[in-house]
Amino acid sequence: MVKRFVSIWFRELKTDWFTIRQPPLSHVPFVICIADHGRMIITGINSLATKAGITSGMLVADARAIVPHLQVQEDVPDLPEKLLKRLAEYCIRFTPFAAIDLPDGLILDASGCTHLWGSDQKYLDEINNRLTARGYHIRSGMADSIGTAWAIARFGKISPIATPGGNAAALLPLPAAALRLEKETVERLTRLGLRYINDFISMPRSAMRRRFGEAFIIRLNQALGNEPEIIAPLHPIEPWQERLPCLEPIAHATGIEIALQKLLQRICHRLQQAQKGLRKAILKTFCIDGRIESIEIGTNRPSHNVVHLFKLFEPKINSLAPGLGIELFILDALNVTDAIALQENVWKQESGLHNIKLSELLDRIAGRFGLEHIHRYLPAQHYWPGRSIKQALSLDEQPTIGWKIEHPRPLQLLPVPEPIEVTAPIPDYPPMLFRYKGKLHKIIKADGPERIEQEWWIQEGQHRDYYYAEDETGNRYWLFRSRHYTADKKTRWFIHGFFA
Repeated sequence: MVKRFVSIWFRELKTDWFTIRQPPLSHVPFVICIADHGRMIITGINSLATKAGITSGMLVADARAIVPHLQVQEDVPDLPEKLLKRLAEYCIRFTPFAAIDLPDGLILDASGCTHLWGSDQKYLDEINNRLTARGYHIRSGMADSIGTAWAIARFGKISPIATPGGNAAALLPLPAAALRLEKETVERLTRLGLRYINDFISMPRSAMRRRFGEAFIIRLNQALGNEPEIIAPLHPIEPWQERLPCLEPIAHATGIEIALQKLLQRICHRLQQAQKGLRKAILKTFCIDGRIESIEIGTNRPSHNVVHLFKLFEPKINSLAPGLGIELFILDALNVTDAIALQENVWKQESGLHNIKLSELLDRIAGRFGLEHIHRYLPAQHYWPGRSIKQALSLDEQPTIGWKIEHPRPLQLLPVPEPIEVTAPIPDYPPMLFRYKGKLHKIIKADGPERIEQEWWIQEGQHRDYYYAEDETGNRYWLFRSRHYTADKKTRWFIHGFFA
């Protein structure tokens, strides 16, 4: 595939930003300035101020002598970088590879993208029209190399697009500064009469290297496409990503569902071929008005099941606000792990926690109600009830010890035992009646006591005598009496859990 790059030059980046925020500034000369040792120095000028003869670096006082009604705005620290990052984010709708080019440009890797708009010219026109509509004055260029695209955007006068393989032809009529050379190097070339690239492009490289240095040769080779140039994209391209641009903006839920299904089918086919599954995915929608909306899902186990993943996304689709319409969908699998099928016993229909249907059910419950409502517990190396269990981090975490089965334990354990009123015939007998939250329960079956002592190496305190009690409605409870029964002290009873 032939590499194609687009360079976008924002000729009045900072002043355009001020104009967008304050539209009346577009009709008057105005400048941006910073304070330097008690003087106000101009750092940005709009086109009307430029026509009036004001230049960057001039003192505001001198500029006002030329244009008395000059408008002055205070510069914002790091404004160019912040603006370019936002603009690069916007340009992701045209390519997944968008990078900032300080102090006033962007670089887009358009390889394999232009056919989606019909041609190179239509692709570049769409970019220019969109950014111009947002209020920016731009020039752009497209070529096989970043250097040539940069040169065309800033110095080109014939065509903004270099034909494939035509880097050298596009560079010939341009000045030496189009190669992104140091100012001193350009001045030396000019003094020698080498004002245009055509004047020295055919000269021996060894002679130019001795006179102008290695950096000069590197820039020339980069522009010609003979030497690679590395740039860092705003967002590194995810290896598991699918994009779906739209010929017409999509503004309804049905269209979003169709687009999501297409993206899931593509990425799940790739994942299945690689024996992998996603654990976390995000769907980003790029709207015409510049907004980026997103919804995210997660799974307990790696999955490449299109139907299951779509069901996880489906309840969240209504949270997307397409506005005037969505023009680009991007599906990113943020967490991908191996998903090799488990060899299950052919004689058994159940596979416990490894049952994929169970993990998919938990995924749907978590997507609807939140992951915080799902808990799995493992036995812990403690005898005291509050410390005898711990919460598992995942479905795959294995217990380090076995469950204690000598005595039954309730399915639901209260985080803190709650006091109850109890009627018991004699001290060591189970209660006959107990009142909990204002309701009286009559015990018809009971067993106990089971004495559990405090773990003295962790905490000191009274022991507990636990009873298993069942009331007249069939509900079973785990009750305990704190400390020994004594005639001089009132015994306290608590409810600690509920059996299934």
